[in-house]
Amino acid sequence: MELIQDTSRPPLVSVKGYPLIKYFAEALEQLKIFQARPDDVLISTYPKSGTTWVSEILDMIYQKGDQKKCQRAPIFIRVPFLEFKAPGIPSGMESLKETPAPRLLKTHLPLALLPQTLLDQKVKVIYVARNAKDVAASYFNFYKMAKVHPDPGTWEEFLEKFMAGQVSYGSWYQHVSEWWELTKRHPILYLFFEDMKKDPKREILKITEFLEKPLPEDILDRIVQQTSFKKMRENPMTNYTTVPTELMDHSISPFMRKGTIGDWKNIFTVAQNERFDADYEKKMAGSDLHFHSEL
Repeated sequence: MELIQDTSRPPLVSVKGYPLIKYFAEALEQLKIFQARPDDVLISTYPKSGTTWVSEILDMIYQKGDQKKCQRAPIFIRVPFLEFKAPGIPSGMESLKETPAPRLLKTHLPLALLPQTLLDQKVKVIYVARNAKDVAASYFNFYKMAKVHPDPGTWEEFLEKFMAGQVSYGSWYQHVSEWWELTKRHPILYLFFEDMKKDPKREILKITEFLEKPLPEDILDRIVQQTSFKKMRENPMTNYTTVPTELMDHSISPFMRKGTIGDWKNIFTVAQNERFDADYEKKMAGSDLHFHSEL
């Protein structure tokens, strides 16, 4: 592995008006040569919405519940992260070269930055959306531990940036809404993190039906069990502990922190919650997307 230089805290870079992690913005140039295949499956999410969870579920479906096969490499190698680039780790495009078909892919990109080839090939997409308050709380902690991000500042400062879409990948509101609209004209299974927490087996069954990959009951049950938050947090192939500390400092916050619904209540003040709700009403006015921010 190459020696990692000081990567910490570069400012975000604007690409077509969307703020991105500096290294990811650089990777978009490489992504121009990416060619999608009709049997690819794309996992799309706004950050901190259950991406790793769904990635592991999909790999287990494709490996027919074989846990040993799912231990073959860290999740970001098994499911290449298209726009990923960081010092000392293979980029998404490099991981892709080693990935046999049918390929599972992952992105957080807004539609304006998504490679057109994915839409042209009508690649099946599994989109996962999570309520905005839990995303904001989780993203703040992620910013603190993942040093490819700028310094998040205080929670109050970060929350203002989140509401204004001035965090990496831009506006949560736009992201969840534009992918929701795309379901009308593209093969997308749109899932909600909260539904997955409430009834993982039901949601995994939806995925197997969408992918036309039926599995027997015992394998479904095994996938539910093996992709529980507790199991994944203990699994070095899913918990990102294989990533160098220079990039992700788990002593600040683990990558897999809580994975719950309603943790935002531990960080939002009453005033912040009221302000957030008022802003949310404005930004999501007219949308038929509905989220549960508590169980």
